[in-house]
Amino acid sequence: MKTNRTFVQSVLATREFGLILLIIAISLVVGSVDSSFLTAGVWNDILVRSAPTAIVACGVMLVVVTGEIDISVGSLMALVAAVMGVLISHEKGNWPLWLGIPATLALGTLVGLITGILVTMGRVPSIIVTLGMLTALRGATTLMMGGRNIDHLPEELVRLCKQGIAGVPLSVWVAASVIGVTSIVITNTPLGRRLFALGSSPTSARMAGLSETRLKLFVFGATGFLTALATVVDVPRLPRIEAGIGLEFELLVVTCVVVGGVSISGGRGRLSGVVLAVVLMTMIRPVLTFLDIGEAGEKWTKAIHGLFIMLAVIADKFSTRNVKETR
Repeated sequence: MKTNRTFVQSVLATREFGLILLIIAISLVVGSVDSSFLTAGVWNDILVRSAPTAIVACGVMLVVVTGEIDISVGSLMALVAAVMGVLISHEKGNWPLWLGIPATLALGTLVGLITGILVTMGRVPSIIVTLGMLTALRGATTLMMGGRNIDHLPEELVRLCKQGIAGVPLSVWVAASVIGVTSIVITNTPLGRRLFALGSSPTSARMAGLSETRLKLFVFGATGFLTALATVVDVPRLPRIEAGIGLEFELLVVTCVVVGGVSISGGRGRLSGVVLAVVLMTMIRPVLTFLDIGEAGEKWTKAIHGLFIMLAVIADKFSTRNVKETR
């Protein structure tokens, strides 16, 4: 068992080292083409763009670690943004922030728990449940907004999200806090060990007295909460709330989790790898812009994301096979 654990840790460490080298190599190459890519302003923009993805990826990582998947976070972000706009916009509900923001976070958590209930108690595969949620939530958002945008969010919220604290945007502060808390949970608490044990062997976890239902309800509820939190701290930076917010965001998050080294079969993965993958995936679009790819940049971004996730899945299968052979 100790040998297996050492092998897995070495594989994950290699993945993280490879991501670091790739980030550095890409930066140097693009910097040689256009030196302005290496300026603080560009990297500050990449950091801000990375923040909401990192927040949600912390939750999705926990879901994948338990052997499940959640591909509905993009649609949930759109719904939460629409509800938040309806509640606190001066043109709509005009709720005070102290009431509207907690209600928004509660909605995200509730949707996550409903997803978890369908997976655990309904015994429906998570890929099916979250695929249905993806469509249903996006449809609900479209109906709610009726083809109109939501403007005039409270100025104090917009200012806080843009200017942040000490010149650092609020989303970056929140992302750093979420990453820190998640790291502590998965490395230094019994809860984290139970989540990994459940993903490694559900049967053994049940025989050890662990509640699969409670653990999976926790990870789905946490993912819903973190999706709502990312929405609250990032969406107000935009000029207006549109129905298309979060479109294909779930694919980006899942890509970051898998490329970061979290096993799609559950039970293995490190948060540091996921964070590095978030930075790498977020870099792609700015890199293509600096390379003057033009309008084709968006298509190339999707293609590169797809290539990364395919390579990550192949690497995951290879490492899983090696773990089995060492047993």
